[in-house]
Amino acid sequence: MQWILGIALAAAVFVILKQWGALTPEKKKSAAWKTALVVGGALLLFMVLTGRVHVLTAAVAAVLPLLRKLPALIHHIPTFRRFMGASGARGDGHSHGTNGGNENDRSDAMSESEACDVLGVQPGCSESEIVAAHRRLIQKLHPDRGGNDYLAAKINEAKATLLKKYRA
Repeated sequence: MQWILGIALAAAVFVILKQWGALTPEKKKSAAWKTALVVGGALLLFMVLTGRVHVLTAAVAAVLPLLRKLPALIHHIPTFRRFMGASGARGDGHSHGTNGGNENDRSDAMSESEACDVLGVQPGCSESEIVAAHRRLIQKLHPDRGGNDYLAAKINEAKATLLKKYRA
């Protein structure tokens, strides 16, 4: 196996050096980067296959060359957002801009009486009663303990609605 790898490495070096002489100075810079990336990738692949580098480390190393393209990708974010907003408008009748506004409206949508019903407290209760009721319910209904996201969100929204008058 080592003989095969040695022969393949020698052949690759021979081909690279043979083509290197025919390149113009401008193309040599580009070729140097490409060669370095290919050699680094091959070395990384070899180390992963032999168990000397963890697969996640290899994945991070594989992403590093893509960081060079990050400014170009950032340039396209507004286009991507417009596209996603347009597809959202087709799907549910709301544009992207109104969805952002609805998030704040949703937290205000729960009335104080509804929040009291959710937490099981009386209107006008103390801050400590609200916190205790929230803690008791969230321990039972949290998604990590077998509950679901919807109920946990409602409980959190109720707590935020009731505590708003104490913290304002």
